[in-house]
Amino acid sequence: KKIALFNGKDLTGWVRFIPNEKKVGGKWQTQTVWTVKDGVIRCEGKPAGYIRTQDSYANYKLHVEWRWPGKATNSGVLVHRQGIDKVWPKSIECQLMNQNAGDFWIVGGATLKVNGVLKTRGRAPKKHPSNEKPLGQWNSYDIVCDGGTIKPYINGLLQNEGTDASVTSGNILLQSEGSPIEFRNVYLEPLGK
Repeated sequence: KKIALFNGKDLTGWVRFIPNEKKVGGKWQTQTVWTVKDGVIRCEGKPAGYIRTQDSYANYKLHVEWRWPGKATNSGVLVHRQGIDKVWPKSIECQLMNQNAGDFWIVGGATLKVNGVLKTRGRAPKKHPSNEKPLGQWNSYDIVCDGGTIKPYINGLLQNEGTDASVTSGNILLQSEGSPIEFRNVYLEPLGK
């Protein structure tokens, strides 16, 4: 059964986070960085921060669609977030940087084994050349989190695989880090464990 994480209208069920947030033009920065219009979540990409699910999840297939409306730069989908809100919390990032979607970034003290090597921080490159669609077109990210295993699929292609993750449940984050990016059709399917 699908669980819609984004209702297509507003950010109900999500927590916005920007460090040292200030009011700009009468609005909190998070309200101007993250907006919803026409069934699409739009992120301005600056300053660095994220939105995260209020609820924690484990053992699921996450589906997210994204596109770059202008210049393609950097973003990510972080899974299994633990601890306090900060840039960047303990989690595993499934990268969305242009031409690098499918890489892992090990963040905030999490660990993950990739290709038999235990990663304690930094990047673990994807398996195949980029299969992202041209600028402005919608891409799909399907991230299967099954116990300590994480498998990110870009447009249907398995781009990476990590095992023995030190974090196996937590919030799901969409990252603000670069330039404007849009998200839609964000949902998960429990694996039934």
